Amino acid sequence: MKQQHQARKRFGQNFLTDRGIIERIVRGINPVPGEKLVEIGPGLGALTCPLLQHAGELDVIELDRDIIPKLSHNCGHLGKLRVHQCDVLAFNFGELASDRSLRIVGNLPYNISTPIIFHLVEHAALIRDMHFMLQKEVVERLAAHPNNADYGRLTIMAQLHFAITPLFLVPPQAFSPQPKVESAIVRLQPRTTPLFELSNQQTFADLVKQAFSQRRKTLHNTLKDLCGDAMIEAAGINPGQRAQELRLDQYAALANLLHAKLTENNES
Repeated sequence: MKQQHQARKRFGQNFLTDRGIIERIVRGINPVPGEKLVEIGPGLGALTCPLLQHAGELDVIELDRDIIPKLSHNCGHLGKLRVHQCDVLAFNFGELASDRSLRIVGNLPYNISTPIIFHLVEHAALIRDMHFMLQKEVVERLAAHPNNADYGRLTIMAQLHFAITPLFLVPPQAFSPQPKVESAIVRLQPRTTPLFELSNQQTFADLVKQAFSQRRKTLHNTLKDLCGDAMIEAAGINPGQRAQELRLDQYAALANLLHAKLTENNES
């Protein structure tokens, strides 16, 4: 008999209970033996159990120490289950990657899903793919295009490193307790070749962050202390545009000019 657990609001716990949705997620992941699967926030094991049955082994990252014995009881007999009790935002995914790239899955806590994705961007080179349950709004932001209200810093940093594929929606009644928002499944696959040449990724990240720091203002205002109108125009961009109007390659062109200037200043 599976053990149950009282969901904790402070951990953002909403347990997936719909068997049809669970089976559809597992089919989308298509796990097979020999792969390095990692699950974030396994909870009581709704996904953990079928993943173990298909793959035979699984690493899981769970913050709630009280739920771990119940998870092990529910799923541990189905395969080799390795539990890492820690905050995923502090977890070094490099510890799990060896000769196999990571396949990461999870029903991410909605209150920290964006920080988790930014954290995983730092480990993109170790990852084969990721399948996440997220708030529908977050998936829309990940997949957004320029000149869209959903387009922002998360969009750009995720799309720089990953191809984003929204898969399907999940209604609130698929969970216990039911969240107040609709959810969606998304696939993120690291890009095998860069979208464009970047001189320095940190300069790119800093530029994007600054551009979206006041998204209603023009680049003339948001970037004036970083690069100025002359450099913006040299990148083929109108300083009167706003952050959400620029494509990724335009940010790359401006970031490369900015990095060249910073390098020159440091050498002089």
